[in-house]
Amino acid sequence: MPAKLESKIPKYITITRLRNPSTKHQSNCFYSSMSNIERITDTSGAVALGPSQTSQESQESYDDEFTLPTKEENDTLRKVADNLPFVGFSLCLVEFAERASYYGAQTLFSNFVQFPLPKGGNGAGSPPRGTQGTAGALGMGLQANTYIGRYKAIVIGVFICGVAHIIQVIGAIPSVLQKGKSNAAPPFVIGLLLLAFGAGLFKPNISPTVLDQHKSQTPYVKTLKSGENVIVDPETTNNRTMLLFYMFVNIGAFYMLATTYAEKYVGYWLSFLLSGIIYFLLPILLFAVYKKTKKHPPSGNKDLAEAFKIGWTALVQNRFQFWRNDFWDAAKPANLRSKGIEVNWTDTAVFKVAKTMEACDIFWFYPIYNLNDGGIGSVSTNQGASMITNGAPNDVLNNFNPLTIMVVIPILTFVIYPFLERRRLKPGPITRMTIGFSIATLAGIVGALVQWKVYQLSPCGTHSSTCDSVADISIWWQVPNTALSAISECFANVTAYEVAYARAPASMKGLVVAIFLFMTALSSALGEILIPAIKDPWLIWIWAAPAVALAVQTVIFWIRFRHMNSENYFAEDVVYSPVEEQQVLPKTEA
Repeated sequence: MPAKLESKIPKYITITRLRNPSTKHQSNCFYSSMSNIERITDTSGAVALGPSQTSQESQESYDDEFTLPTKEENDTLRKVADNLPFVGFSLCLVEFAERASYYGAQTLFSNFVQFPLPKGGNGAGSPPRGTQGTAGALGMGLQANTYIGRYKAIVIGVFICGVAHIIQVIGAIPSVLQKGKSNAAPPFVIGLLLLAFGAGLFKPNISPTVLDQHKSQTPYVKTLKSGENVIVDPETTNNRTMLLFYMFVNIGAFYMLATTYAEKYVGYWLSFLLSGIIYFLLPILLFAVYKKTKKHPPSGNKDLAEAFKIGWTALVQNRFQFWRNDFWDAAKPANLRSKGIEVNWTDTAVFKVAKTMEACDIFWFYPIYNLNDGGIGSVSTNQGASMITNGAPNDVLNNFNPLTIMVVIPILTFVIYPFLERRRLKPGPITRMTIGFSIATLAGIVGALVQWKVYQLSPCGTHSSTCDSVADISIWWQVPNTALSAISECFANVTAYEVAYARAPASMKGLVVAIFLFMTALSSALGEILIPAIKDPWLIWIWAAPAVALAVQTVIFWIRFRHMNSENYFAEDVVYSPVEEQQVLPKTEA
């Protein structure tokens, strides 16, 4: 083993080599040096790393079809993304159809619940032709991996959401609506709850499953048709895949245009039916690629239970001082054994839990970020209502966020990131998140400046929201805030999906993505708490305060997590951590 690599191996493991290394290149980089290691054991004799436990627990990149990079190649060759397999692309289409149906239905909920059937309408919720009436229906004024495996969770979620769409169509049939809200409300509420439950099963599992489809999650050397040798890099690959995935999410958001026009000119039954029609592309696509899809089997509750035990032990041993730098060391078997405590996990298990929780720590910074992504609650709508529209199409303004994302993602994917990579300047995951947070901060500042200008130009001054006249400023001044928020998502949200996948063990990827998505719900709850403050004359601070908070948070975020830029992309690539006062056990040389 090269001395440089050996010096990095902690003083508590035994290395046993294979006698017939299968790698094409003998190198001193991490991957090639690890490829001829049969197993690594800790001081307890337990296997800390074996052939089936290395990166992503399926060392496909060690097959003969791949050539692992040497250190020199790793330092000099350009890194490129692997092609997205057809199955992965099909699953992105699945995400598009799910989001299109979800957004298409969601945009109807407010009017369906809040406003009654319009007088003189067609009895299906549509207002009379040629009027400016609002479509309505109920007039109630309401505020609107463990056991089954990720793939089965997706299928079950698809089935539940399909039932939800059918129920919502039934509840929007004109004959049901005309019998009153007592008949129309129950199917709507049941459909809404089922839709939320099904989405909760689908969303956390679809992005990890898309990334699972790549043939390798370790770097390898590839020769292009031009003769250039490049490294197919998993971080670059996953970054490009998640950008594509996120673009499909936002293409789906445009489907709400179809459902809102159907609501206005025909009725709710057609709107909900359109959402259901595109939704039923999901089972067709899933069935078509079923046999070719790589499916991660259920892990049972063993890994999750062990993770909870490790976390609880670390808390107790540290007397709940979770901020300590050596917090996880307290849960390592050797340290516990010195206190007379025997446990059945390894240092590797502690390391994996620590890296998983580090990813979850990152996600705690997202609720404040989300408050800056478009503003709190209806503050943006409130601001727009006080500005001159001059015939500006609301449909374009309302969809400027996904439109911007659809433009920016191809530029990042095919222009900016390759340009930076050729100059060895591509930013790491923490840098990309920090860029996203910084742009969102700027978006909040722009929103505050526009609101200040609205107050300045409004005939009613700082009470523009209740003024009969609008301020002499075009609603197009809202576009910079919307565009900046959208650009920030391409850095912050896309990278969060990558980190959730890369930093979590294979058996916990869906759970970690779910924790990230939970932060969106948390920020929505925080926004609900702040709704009473969204009124004149405090609207400038409704924009500025979250921006200031995010600016401070961004500095803290960078200082705390910047070390992750230089760490191995996958947490499972590094399966050891140093333990002091232990000796290197004898190695068996080839």
